[in-house]
Amino acid sequence: MINDAPQPMPLMADLAPFLKRRPCGRPRLMGIVNVTPDSFHAASRVASVDAAVQAGLGMWEAGADWVDVGGESTRPGAEPVDVAEELSRVVPVIKGLKIEKPNGLVSVDTRRAVVAMAALDAGADMVNDVSGLRDAAMRAVVLERGCAVCIMHMLGEPGNMQNEPDYADVVGEVSANLLAVADKLVAAGHPADLISLDPGIGFGKRLEHNLDLLRSDAGLRGDAEFSLLWGVSRKSMFKELLGRDSTDARLAGTLAVAAHAMAVGVDILRVHDVAEHHDLLSTLAALKGE
Repeated sequence: MINDAPQPMPLMADLAPFLKRRPCGRPRLMGIVNVTPDSFHAASRVASVDAAVQAGLGMWEAGADWVDVGGESTRPGAEPVDVAEELSRVVPVIKGLKIEKPNGLVSVDTRRAVVAMAALDAGADMVNDVSGLRDAAMRAVVLERGCAVCIMHMLGEPGNMQNEPDYADVVGEVSANLLAVADKLVAAGHPADLISLDPGIGFGKRLEHNLDLLRSDAGLRGDAEFSLLWGVSRKSMFKELLGRDSTDARLAGTLAVAAHAMAVGVDILRVHDVAEHHDLLSTLAALKGE
């Protein structure tokens, strides 16, 4: 039988188990809260602090381990938002989530060091940086605070990343990039077990690049066996692969990748649809007898 009893949420120093898949093999779930007017999946957008907090609480109730709060869309072609605007979107939501559920795990989806610092001050436990810690100031924040961090690979910037992306060896190049950044953090004293790597599906990749990366499974981890996070939820790869133009029609493809992720040992799935993923992964674990 599957034990779905709530697990006690940790202090910062005890986050490492929550960056690794559950003992039954189920990936951890990270629910997406977009405090934006322009994120690519319209159903994920929330227009107020109260709505965002309620969305996050609902995700925890549905089985999420993490709630990921973002205030800037990084969809292909997106324009950056003003720093003050991003701060005004994410900080009140993180504070509200922590008031309602003090031990709930929260990550902040940001590329900016000042936003990351403010989010951590508000109670966030992880920095999820789609730019892969390119900014030295962001690396300094992560090292100073000793927080969990997700390092994502992106070719270029959101505004141009899909302009003819090209690789000689996408798995090797993405892996080398991610591991170089992670190894520098570890060398500077950051705990390896608080680092998660994200190959950046859809961020400067064509369909064939995305599929190659998803087939590579744990090959991206390196010798340190870093945590591995996948974010594929409702992305445009399903438009190309399945002909699903609307993001509302991409749940089945997303769940198929989630089942594959569990089979190959991915640790965290960043998703819009927490309840559906929870039920899928719980059923798969039951079928395995775990």
